[in-house]
Amino acid sequence: MKINKTILVGILFIILAGILFITDFLNPIIHPITHLFLMGSSKGKDIIFFGLMGIFLISTQIFKDLKIDSKKYLKITLILGSITLIAGILLEVLFRYQLGISLNTIFMTTHKTISSTSILHTHILKSVFGELITNIMGPFIQSEINTGAGLYAYIPEAAKMVIILLPLLFFTLLLAIRNRRFAQTLILAFAGTCLLIGALDGGLFSTPAIIGICGVFCIQRNGDCIENNLDDLLGRKGKKCERCRAVPPHKNNGIDLIVVIIKRYTPYIAAALIILLRLSISFWGTNAEYYEVEIFNPTDNLELHGFPIENVSTNGNKTVYIIDSNYNERELLNNLTIPLKNKCDYFTLTWNTVSYF
Repeated sequence: MKINKTILVGILFIILAGILFITDFLNPIIHPITHLFLMGSSKGKDIIFFGLMGIFLISTQIFKDLKIDSKKYLKITLILGSITLIAGILLEVLFRYQLGISLNTIFMTTHKTISSTSILHTHILKSVFGELITNIMGPFIQSEINTGAGLYAYIPEAAKMVIILLPLLFFTLLLAIRNRRFAQTLILAFAGTCLLIGALDGGLFSTPAIIGICGVFCIQRNGDCIENNLDDLLGRKGKKCERCRAVPPHKNNGIDLIVVIIKRYTPYIAAALIILLRLSISFWGTNAEYYEVEIFNPTDNLELHGFPIENVSTNGNKTVYIIDSNYNERELLNNLTIPLKNKCDYFTLTWNTVSYF
């Protein structure tokens, strides 16, 4: 195996992942960058991101003589990735149906590890992976890495089967990324890594999942065009792909033009539709009048001080607090975990998307 720029970049990423695992001194530099595409970057996601990027890049240079139809496996990756992301949302719906809690709430555990999940940012599959990793290498996992294992006791059994899709997706990505020029290889490694992270941590509506699935779609539809444009930018001569040699739009009639635009920009249209759906669900499920906090099986000595509580009621095994809406949703969620830690089985909090504006 010849050492080239692809392998060197891959090795650099793996070394960076190792440094992030054993020390924190690079976190202030790395977090602001990865936060932009990993949706609230954490140390755990940063380690997985750089590790997977390195593996993908190095894998393209191993057994290069193997005859693999990477375009076929790229289509399989696109289909399998879409199924995995949709399955994650369906698991979240099933999870809430089994526990009898509303769809438009954030679910939060308070035992073992504090973990949250919602349809807008699901951690169901993360909890399965986290439980497995904790059992294998628990003593080596640092406290600032949230494995999501606290959710594991509540998730549907189906999640333990759906998690199998992730290693399959990883395998198809390894094959889809082969036999490509450096620009496509780098972009697909980035998109594939984001897709795996998004499927595991966040689900369909998370930033890495949207970047990942649409990035894979973009390479599948326009990968050669991207290479051609890069060649033109760098003044290099290369073979033009069929799409780049297509008849200029002004020579087509209106219908042909629309078809050309849809085919070429389908990945970007798909990304826009997913974002629009996320925003629609978020605002549709918002309760801007007040927060409703449902605490299940609270301890007898539970007290919430310092919160603008408007009403408290008890219904069977749960206590319901109505809290003033003049509170940022994320701040309220984080503040509630302090007095509720180990004081109940779990609690839910209604959405208030308006509080972010």
